[in-house]
Amino acid sequence: MNILSDYGTMLFMSETTTSTAVERALSIMEMVAASRIGLSNADLSRKLSMPKSSASYILRVLVGRGYLRRDDEGKYRLGLKIMDLSRSAIPKQDVREAARPVLMEFLQKSRLPEAHVAVLDNGRAVYVEKMEGEKSFIKMDIWVGHRLPVHTTAIGKVLVSFLPEAEILAILKLHGMEKQTRRSITDPKKFLREAARVRKYGFAVDDEENAEGVRCIAAPIHDALGKVVAAVGTSSIILQIDETRLPQIVELVKIAGIKVSRALGYSAKNFA
Repeated sequence: MNILSDYGTMLFMSETTTSTAVERALSIMEMVAASRIGLSNADLSRKLSMPKSSASYILRVLVGRGYLRRDDEGKYRLGLKIMDLSRSAIPKQDVREAARPVLMEFLQKSRLPEAHVAVLDNGRAVYVEKMEGEKSFIKMDIWVGHRLPVHTTAIGKVLVSFLPEAEILAILKLHGMEKQTRRSITDPKKFLREAARVRKYGFAVDDEENAEGVRCIAAPIHDALGKVVAAVGTSSIILQIDETRLPQIVELVKIAGIKVSRALGYSAKNFA
């Protein structure tokens, strides 16, 4: 009986310790999320009445798993993992279902070979839906599940341009800015200027930046809370989206983004 009793006591203590560690980890993330300037180990230890050694251990684990990141000043901020989890919680199926009739309408009006929808996943643009024009003889090298870098693609630019600047830079640092073509943007500062233009005008263009001879246009899709949760876009050869047709295609893509957003419950009036 003594052995069983001792075992039961040890098990209880182990569960209690684990529960306390989980509560502390969650408290740390919540406090960091509420801070605009980041918090140091000392800040968190003081605010949460926690030993610095305990806070230090939890912070190392959270940073290692990507839930937090430590800046050059030693302050902790939310990491990319939190962003990925929050975006993963968005029902991708809802976006796909809302987008299908809109993509079909876009293809009929634009007469382009394809239209697609993508989401951000671990710092990459991932296609979750694609439709092709019925009479198109041009086939673009795009498929559902295809992952592409954000800095060389129109959809990627849209997906990250509405994030805080620090998160954009963190994504670029995480995956690098490999040069795909001679037109690829490979400088973070230049990409931030490009992101500012995307936010200002509400669309992005990949002008032979990911593949020679191919031009892509994309626009944001907002959810009911006004967040950019996906991007709608199209791709084709330069001859089909030349300078004379570009303004028309841009307008059609932006309208498609608005229609899908409305289907998800978004209303621009609520965020004016």
